[in-house]
Amino acid sequence: MNQFQPVLHGFEHVKRFWDSGRGAVVAKVLPGEFYVSKSDELISTVLGSCIAACIYDEQQGVGGMNHFMLPGVKGTTSIHADDLNCRYGNWAMEYLINEVIKNGAKRENLKIKLFGGGKIISSMTDIGIGNIRFAEAYVEEEQLTLISHDVGGPWPRKVVFHPQTGKAQVKKLRQMHNDTIEKREVKYLHDIEEQGKQTDIELF
Repeated sequence: MNQFQPVLHGFEHVKRFWDSGRGAVVAKVLPGEFYVSKSDELISTVLGSCIAACIYDEQQGVGGMNHFMLPGVKGTTSIHADDLNCRYGNWAMEYLINEVIKNGAKRENLKIKLFGGGKIISSMTDIGIGNIRFAEAYVEEEQLTLISHDVGGPWPRKVVFHPQTGKAQVKKLRQMHNDTIEKREVKYLHDIEEQGKQTDIELF
């Protein structure tokens, strides 16, 4: 029988499913969302030019992942994990860190891994490089411990993260149909997900 542990308060909206191949519950983070967990489950997302930050305290067994689309926005406030403001890096990072700490992590123990920021559509402005620069600057300014990163390049990525231990697995999705590449990223996230099994895997 598949067992789903209760989610932490504020994350009830995040879709979770049983992955029989991995033998684990997986929480799927969409653009503009983030998710924090203390359970033995996985967190997954697919990325184009967006960035996912995985922040965790392995000593306390708690961690989370965000998925932001643009570096930052000023003059707004946010209170929910699915608030539209979490599409922006400054809010997505702040609220992820706050929620991880609120659920038992110690700031001095926090570690971070960064993924994404690809230039998927050659004819479009390179949004990914702006996201990468923001994320790296944020890590430095907040004096976070960056353990690893896999950013840039022309590939979409699928990231699977274990919040209790900080282990992350990345698939670079190297083969996509040309007609799909020319569409907006939000329209081909489903295609990216479907191609995950056809790609190589890297551990971070």
